[in-house]
Amino acid sequence: MGGFFGVVNKTDAIADVFFGTDYHSHLGTRRGGLAAYDKEIGLQRDIHNITNSPFRTKFENVFDEMSGTAAIGCISDFEPQPLLIRSKLGAYAISFIGIINNAEELIEECVAKNGNHFDAMTGGKVNSVELVASLINQKDSFAEGIKYAQEVIDGTASILILTDYGSLIAARDKVGRLPILVGKNDEGYCVAFESFSYQKLGYNDEKELGPGEIVELTEDSLTVLSPALKTKKICAFLWSYYGYPTSSYEGVNVEIMRYRNGEIMARNDKANKIAQDIDYVGGVPDSGTPHAIGYANVSDARFARAFIKYTPTWARSFTPKSQKDRNRIAKMKQIPIHELIIDKKLLFVDDSIVRGTQLKGTVDFLYQNGAKEVHMRSACPPIMYSCKYLSFSRNQSDLDLIARRVILELEGEEGFKHIAEYSDSSTTRGKNLRKCIAEKFNFASLEFQTLDGIIEAIGLPKDQLCTYCWDGKE
Repeated sequence: MGGFFGVVNKTDAIADVFFGTDYHSHLGTRRGGLAAYDKEIGLQRDIHNITNSPFRTKFENVFDEMSGTAAIGCISDFEPQPLLIRSKLGAYAISFIGIINNAEELIEECVAKNGNHFDAMTGGKVNSVELVASLINQKDSFAEGIKYAQEVIDGTASILILTDYGSLIAARDKVGRLPILVGKNDEGYCVAFESFSYQKLGYNDEKELGPGEIVELTEDSLTVLSPALKTKKICAFLWSYYGYPTSSYEGVNVEIMRYRNGEIMARNDKANKIAQDIDYVGGVPDSGTPHAIGYANVSDARFARAFIKYTPTWARSFTPKSQKDRNRIAKMKQIPIHELIIDKKLLFVDDSIVRGTQLKGTVDFLYQNGAKEVHMRSACPPIMYSCKYLSFSRNQSDLDLIARRVILELEGEEGFKHIAEYSDSSTTRGKNLRKCIAEKFNFASLEFQTLDGIIEAIGLPKDQLCTYCWDGKE
């Protein structure tokens, strides 16, 4: 997916942007970039491949190479960014988080109507950030251009711009699927995806942008260029999986939500008298761990880490493009604690079960090391739809999803008419789905958090949450 961070202040912005951007490294693994504005030099930019090296190691010389009182940084899973653009709106640097499902259509339209041309990448694809800039440039102001871009883009577009006069312009996507927060200190303002990133740097919470809201920041002012829209659909998966534990969105802390989520799952299991004779509860590291702590706090089993991930020398397991390579790295990282595994009945909580490929390897590993039973819980409902609003998943088709594939096996395409039943563990179809997945992966039992349960754990009204990947509702 990706994340960005920006600062405008009275002195030098480079140090804060370096550390603030680095604190977004969990959101992307391929590209890192910085851009800065200095009154004497103008706009500057630097982009590096961070596939096999952390962001900070690639930009450790930035303090000698860049200067300025305003700067932005970006971590991306896809296109290199930020880009430097020169247009009728002036020169500016731009970063973009989101996805453009109708990119080809918009590119053709830009070429046909305005005579635009784009820098083509390998395979003829166009950098999405350049496309966003082209859409913005069709209007007479940044605010109007951003609103136009967000209107015509099918998908999600959160945007951060560094102008050639040293201000920042931040725009949250039009329904607020992703967060944008503003911090303030005595020197100026910052803008970020993750709130903890600026809190660690001495900024205080100033504002969380509403859906579609556009603001301009200078060292001593925050100006609303376009007010927030009424409809909000923030991604509920933020709390379950890819949000950082120390962050808060819409006033709800990620770690606290995960504890509540685990507690709700444990209460459900108690009520249904499922898997009550357990020795230890653990989380599938790392994001499953707080859900498991919450589960253990309510269950009669103690929390324990039956295996540890060895991370000092191994990259994150989802970094390689090949599923075979991802599985191999995942296996190499798992170090067992035999005293907590041999002849033990274990229950693990994972943040989600998407394809299930690595999870099967984890369960096989536990049995190979002497586990008596391995029960599995998913901290969110069955994922039934590939996300079309954000780019955090590699899934190209709904049939990449284990729940969809099992439905197809059980009932053919007819089963896709009954997805709501398959999601519900109280129905015959729901029970069959869980039983079939459990048999495939050798789980002693399998349960998913309910949609109502995860909404309760987040604590926001359902109509303010995007739950598309679970229920297909837009």
